[in-house]
Amino acid sequence: MRICSLLVVFLLSFIGNAQDYFPKNDGVKQSFKNHVAITHATIYVSPTQKLENATLLFKDGKIIEVGTNVTLPKNATLIDATDKTIYPSFIDIYSEFGIDKPQPAPRRGFVTQYDASREGYYWNDHVKPEFNAYENLKYDDKTAGSLREVGFGTVLSHSNDGIIAGTGLLWTLNDSDNNSKRILNTKISQHFTFDRSKLSNQSYPSSLMGSMALIRQVYHDAKWYATGASKTKDLSLESFNANKNLIQIFDAGDILNKLRADKIGKEFGVNYIIKGSGDEFEKIAEIKKTGATYIIPLDFPEAYDVSDPYLAQQVSLSDMKFWNQAPFNLKILAENNINFVLTANDNKKPKDFLDNLRKAVLYGLPKEKALAALTETPAKILNQSDALGVLKKGALANFIIVSGDIFDDKSTIHENWVQGNRNILDKMNVDDIRGTYDLVFNQQTFELAITGELDKLDAKISKDSINFGTKLTYKEPWITLVIKTKDTTTTSFYRLTGIKNKTTLEGKAVLENGVETNWTATKKEASDKKEDKKDDKKDDKKEDKKVPEMVPVTYPNIAYGNIAKPTQETILFKNATVWTGEKEGTLTETDVLIQNGKIAQIGKNLSAPNAKIVDATGKHLTAGIIDEHSHIAISRGVNEGGQNSSAEVTIEDVVNSDDINIYRNLSGGVTSANLLHGSANPIGGRAAFIKLKWGYTPDEMLVKDAPKYIKFALGENVKQSNWGSGRFPQTRMGVEQVYEDYFSRALEYKKEWADYNANKAKNKVAPRFDIEMEVLGQILDRKRFITCHSYVQSEINMLMKLAERFNFKIQTFTHILEGYKVADKMAEHGVGGSTFADWWGYKYEVKDAIPYNAALMNGQGVVVSINSDDAEMSRRLNQEAGKAVKYGNVSEEEAWKFVTLNPAKLLQVDDKVGSIKVGKDADVVLWTANPLSIYAKAEKTIVDGIVFYDLEKEKATLASIQKQRSELTNSLLEAKNKGLKTQAPKKKDVGHYHCDTLGENCVVSHAKYQ
Repeated sequence: MRICSLLVVFLLSFIGNAQDYFPKNDGVKQSFKNHVAITHATIYVSPTQKLENATLLFKDGKIIEVGTNVTLPKNATLIDATDKTIYPSFIDIYSEFGIDKPQPAPRRGFVTQYDASREGYYWNDHVKPEFNAYENLKYDDKTAGSLREVGFGTVLSHSNDGIIAGTGLLWTLNDSDNNSKRILNTKISQHFTFDRSKLSNQSYPSSLMGSMALIRQVYHDAKWYATGASKTKDLSLESFNANKNLIQIFDAGDILNKLRADKIGKEFGVNYIIKGSGDEFEKIAEIKKTGATYIIPLDFPEAYDVSDPYLAQQVSLSDMKFWNQAPFNLKILAENNINFVLTANDNKKPKDFLDNLRKAVLYGLPKEKALAALTETPAKILNQSDALGVLKKGALANFIIVSGDIFDDKSTIHENWVQGNRNILDKMNVDDIRGTYDLVFNQQTFELAITGELDKLDAKISKDSINFGTKLTYKEPWITLVIKTKDTTTTSFYRLTGIKNKTTLEGKAVLENGVETNWTATKKEASDKKEDKKDDKKDDKKEDKKVPEMVPVTYPNIAYGNIAKPTQETILFKNATVWTGEKEGTLTETDVLIQNGKIAQIGKNLSAPNAKIVDATGKHLTAGIIDEHSHIAISRGVNEGGQNSSAEVTIEDVVNSDDINIYRNLSGGVTSANLLHGSANPIGGRAAFIKLKWGYTPDEMLVKDAPKYIKFALGENVKQSNWGSGRFPQTRMGVEQVYEDYFSRALEYKKEWADYNANKAKNKVAPRFDIEMEVLGQILDRKRFITCHSYVQSEINMLMKLAERFNFKIQTFTHILEGYKVADKMAEHGVGGSTFADWWGYKYEVKDAIPYNAALMNGQGVVVSINSDDAEMSRRLNQEAGKAVKYGNVSEEEAWKFVTLNPAKLLQVDDKVGSIKVGKDADVVLWTANPLSIYAKAEKTIVDGIVFYDLEKEKATLASIQKQRSELTNSLLEAKNKGLKTQAPKKKDVGHYHCDTLGENCVVSHAKYQ
């Protein structure tokens, strides 16, 4: 009882200053009714303006005045912040705080859902702009507290579920009040992603290109709906139109997806705020061109544990590089004057955000840019510059009090005030009780040594070289010591409780026999100095931080990437055997001059000043190989199989310029490829014809003036013989009906628009714009051309006849392994055949395939090419062409055309590529031997006069890759030895797309392959 009384006396004696005595991290909160003044502080009123020895005065959650000469009201509560720094509380405009994460919808076996599950809303469940975050809130004190601990005071919360995910709200992390005060704006933003909703099994879209097409169609439909032409109510489109003036935020993802999101925005005149992924530095020039503001996460990858050399082989060079490069990202964004804000949403622990923020500053991010990205810039985006992100009259009293520079890892956030409510995180003016003391009680003198961190103190008590087991608890100002006695007959303890006075520690002790007595501890001056020196050494160690050298960014930023984008050269090949592919045939000991990206001259004894001379004696120069049917270089899905027609999607949207298969194809002499949609549905997506410009962007790889193509398909895949989802069609006759139905609809659609355009004065409202029908209309107008996946002769005949009924023709039958049966009819229709050299027997409808197919079709006058449909075969197409010589006695020159000039003809680009002719694009390959030979190697592969592959440089490239891996491995080992967090090596299994690949089962990660 007497001890309890003593504690009460001590408490009362300090009650006048009680608000200054709070233990660390105990979540103390206070609200004030009167004026509050924070005095004697360094105050950042904005990222670039600070006031020294200033005062911040506020009341009722709003700032009254900030300055160095503030008149204080008589009843103001004063808080001394001497030697402290005040910043505006941080703002996160990309948060899921308070929003429950959606639980995935249960799947019903293998059958997927094709129709929307909602009535009165848009036809697609993944489009839900009507979802409002403010109607689905659950304020979480614990999470709010963890965000306040790293400086945040305001967040924009939203649901990130769905392609159009609904609206977000702006609210504060204010535990002391309810939502009526916390919520600043109920609907401030509309959110987009490329990802399906987890709440729906509706199968469309199943690919990235499908998501992009769906977003485009929503924009068109919303515009049409706004005219009042719809006969039915659509709550989704109404919400989408109502939300169009809100901030538009797009969670894009990786570096290429950011460019894709910006492309859609520009198409519809929308300036998205784009959520990135920390890899913006990889294509900084393209990021800058977008002109967008970016939301950047600070979730730098942990070092890989590469101590096991065998497991270390699983870590790709690109992932090693990204570990090194990621902390420099913000520095590079700042140097390029790209507008950005920061988010903690991707951090598993909010504390990691602050650690990584400080790391980014250490790696070169200017402090004023960092502060602006957390305060001023997000406030401007939110149109809240007068209320948030600044400390000025009228703004919300949202601020943090820091022990020093917030970007110094030795500093501590003491308090985070939100709407004038105090949240004490770490007491500001903590008394440091560490040191060595003379401890006196029970007529004995002991030595007490208190060491450790301020938030985790250790105590050691000794007497005459004998140590006593000691446990210390310190909750300022209260101190408790439990000391184990040296009684050898029984276990007993001394229990000391007291407080810290100005110069001593003192209180009451209870001895082992229950007798109470007083105790005092007086600090020894010499020990104090010793302790200070110890702390100084610790601080010096903290400051001894070395910033590593950034590994150079390559184009692309993976193995085999170029330090700089290769450029056009003037090159003169001397004394080559030239396979022209033209009427001149094969020329021996001939020179070819490449200049300005074109084939400039062909002849003997050519000369050109300043040209790079290549001795091609004994070597063969050919046109570059063209793969008419390829699935390389495609991001997140080659099939949009959620519907039986997906004409609205296009591979041009999802060209993956960072695919290592581009480089591998170049090493096999391939210079261009027709990237096709898969064969999951009768009417697939549109194609993309690209040149393999390794290190260039997707937009730079696309051949924009090439004729446009679309993929159709017949047979087992489209009728779902092997997976049976229940989607129509399920039979071959059903496939024909799909074409009948869709082209009939397309004719009606064309007529509807033709009538409207002819009578605009009478018609007030335009018909609904349908991307899918627009594309089918292009086919009917012979402005888009069909490449059709095919096997069985009956279906081949069917589609030719159907095309003739609708007055167009099929351009190419691909695979066409029964083409030899109907080659005469193909020639009559005018359709080409792009086939395999000798694939057969891999499924039932291929049972009649023969290796003579290409030769037999060629003999009937069909334009024949040999394609790959496979990322591995594509880099050996020269050998596939050689098989035509064996099977069918095709001449070598004619066989070579199967992979050069003939695919160019099928793609209608033979005026530009496919042969060596003056004026054509300089897409050429220098081979070490006859290109049809299995011993031939591509020595140089040139696209548009640019050398993208050079066998001579390959050894140096491989040595450079090995050297870089070794250096990065040493850096990773050093990081582990320093005690930094590590992660286990992770192998990325890289799949290859084929016609029948469903879903997004190839690489989906930041980095890629080698």
